Amino acid sequence: MDVLKVETKWFSTIASIWIQCTSGSLYTFSIYSSVLKSTQAYDQSTLDTVSVFKDIGANAGILSGLLYSSATTANHRRRTGPWLVHLAGAVQCFLGYFLMWASVVGLIPRPPMAAMCLFMLVAAHAQSFFNTANVVTGVRNFPNYSGTIVGIMKGFLGLSGAILIQVYETIFTNKPTSYLLMLALLPTINTLLLMWFVRINNTNEGDEKKHLDSFSLIALVIAAYLMAIIILEHIFSFQFAIRVITFVLLMLLLASPLCIAIRAHQRDSDRISQTLIIERDQLTDDPNQLVAEKIYARQDSAGYRHLPRSTDQEMDNNDRRTLQEEQNLNLLQAMRTVDFWILFLAMACGMGSGLAAVNNISQIGGSLGYTSFETSTLVSLWSIWNFLGRFGAGYVSDYFLHSRGCARPLFMVITLAIMSIGHLVIASGLPGALYAGSVVVGVCYGSQWSLMPTITSEIFGVVHMGTIFNTITIASPVGSYIFSVRVVGYIYDKEASAAGKTCTGTQCFMLSFLIMASATLLGSLAALGLYFRTKSFYNQVILRRLMHSLRG
Repeated sequence: MDVLKVETKWFSTIASIWIQCTSGSLYTFSIYSSVLKSTQAYDQSTLDTVSVFKDIGANAGILSGLLYSSATTANHRRRTGPWLVHLAGAVQCFLGYFLMWASVVGLIPRPPMAAMCLFMLVAAHAQSFFNTANVVTGVRNFPNYSGTIVGIMKGFLGLSGAILIQVYETIFTNKPTSYLLMLALLPTINTLLLMWFVRINNTNEGDEKKHLDSFSLIALVIAAYLMAIIILEHIFSFQFAIRVITFVLLMLLLASPLCIAIRAHQRDSDRISQTLIIERDQLTDDPNQLVAEKIYARQDSAGYRHLPRSTDQEMDNNDRRTLQEEQNLNLLQAMRTVDFWILFLAMACGMGSGLAAVNNISQIGGSLGYTSFETSTLVSLWSIWNFLGRFGAGYVSDYFLHSRGCARPLFMVITLAIMSIGHLVIASGLPGALYAGSVVVGVCYGSQWSLMPTITSEIFGVVHMGTIFNTITIASPVGSYIFSVRVVGYIYDKEASAAGKTCTGTQCFMLSFLIMASATLLGSLAALGLYFRTKSFYNQVILRRLMHSLRG
């Protein structure tokens, strides 16, 4: 029986998925924010300031990109690799959350607000290291299906908040202080155990598309399962035994990708064995024929041989010349291009307005007369819509790129335009509009998180992808600050001061969402400009790269 090899890209993908599943602690801030506020004697404004540093730390991932580029260069890959980026993230995760926990329980004197902001910044900054290592490694392992693998990685990160909440409600119910300690230990230990398996494998291992589709199916099943649990929890009160059963089932679902890696390994081993048997038989029958075939045969990295025709050889020569013309730009070179700033503007409009929408769902629901049960359900389900966007945009854009040759920025144009419609639906204030609008905005918001990194890798190259896409990600908190504070907050306070301390009715948020709809439409038009600028590039370079890789 063949020895199971864990150095393959499939085990690397599983390790990255499992790390992503515990990396979304920032999405659970509401669980421990109350105990942070009470023990540190913060008012709401101070707590919001701490929360801002959470967003800054999560989206300012330039250092993680620089470290990844340095650790994975040809000169350093033997000594280092993606594990070094994971290690840096694990250290920051532990320090940030442990110091917050120590402050809450009184293990250390109550720190000043600036120190608490630093603790939160460090803890949040860890997510960018985990995310960069997993996403960029996935793109380098599956360059032909970069949209799909980015969608899978970003999708599991979007689900991680719901997964961590299930852990909390099963083990630490109504113990937010213990949950803070768990956030210091669980992601750190999980990453330290798995980071050694995350590595770059520039090989073509069998039917990659089929196995990636299996990962995608599992992700969809997990998302559906979590959605069902969230809805049922808001309707019924789960007993402890039922909660344990649902938690065990969730763990089994999360372990199921291991079956895909084992199956992929077995199929590759069988194919290689069949190839060796054929070569042995040919050597026995006619040694000269085998020698002649080896002169002309090309052997791909998975061990499968292809006999090129003269037309294939000519096309390969043209491919190599085209591929040599591609550039791997560093951050400074990318920032001197128009494409970089078009992406930044589109993301500021799309991600910024989407984040502002989810941050204000509870207040919007309150002003429109929704019950607390309804608004809490909307907030809980946001992670599911976010996942569907992250996963779906990557998968669908990959499909149309391979089958129709559609340039990927076209899907950014479409999703931002649809998001603008979602903002208009919410602005209408009609019965049920918040439900429909939050689904549309949530899906389209999640789409940007898989489209932008993938487009970045294709336009600017994969060598410095981590640094460049993390820099563009800064557009998210910038846009969120503008829309949340300067638009939504300002208009709400103005309406509330006229009506009293609170504001009720459609006028509280209508103008804000009309402005955000206009801004998102501007982002869609910017993405349309990027589409026309890169259309010929996708036709000449990206599609040729795909054909070159698929031919072996």
